[in-house]
Amino acid sequence: MGLWEDRILPHVINTMCGAGDIRPLRERACADLTGTVLELGFGSGLNCDLYPEAVTSVLAIEPSDSAWDMAAAKRAESAAPVARAGLDGQRLDLADDSVDSVLITFTLCTIPDVATALTEVDRVLRPGGTVHIAEHGRSPDARVATWQDRINPVQKAVFGGCHLNRNPTELLAAAGFGKTDIEADYLNGFGPTKPWMYGYSGTATR
Repeated sequence: MGLWEDRILPHVINTMCGAGDIRPLRERACADLTGTVLELGFGSGLNCDLYPEAVTSVLAIEPSDSAWDMAAAKRAESAAPVARAGLDGQRLDLADDSVDSVLITFTLCTIPDVATALTEVDRVLRPGGTVHIAEHGRSPDARVATWQDRINPVQKAVFGGCHLNRNPTELLAAAGFGKTDIEADYLNGFGPTKPWMYGYSGTATR
């Protein structure tokens, strides 16, 4: 990766995805995590202080060494031990039915092959386990969605493949996670930021 994606972008994402508007989505996604948690797209560890007491360990999938290094202090302070378990959510080196919960925050927007990644999630998640998400994505407002489609090529080029126009609920349903409890709304309701500010948070099960 180049200087932008390898060194600078992780800091940009840490700032943007750590903003105050985002935290309620993270809190809702993390609230009922239990047992061994697979965190897909661990990033700079912005969820570490939100893990409930019921979480016994976290298996982190994170491709960026810079983001992983940025998370060192947060990992050290985490109530649940965190181990890096891989670099690619599309190829998980984990046994079938080996995790109790899966946490995905601001990652479904970026994974190149979402269908393959969610197939892997389904494989490693124990029967009855839950997928917990906090994401941004496609707005139900046709005018905003049109702008999301227009901006999306630039968004992907600048922000490491991040899509503005994916619908997390539809992606989960297509992967077989049809039982959802996901809330969706604007994080703020004004102006030209709307294409970036439609948020989803909640849980899904098969």
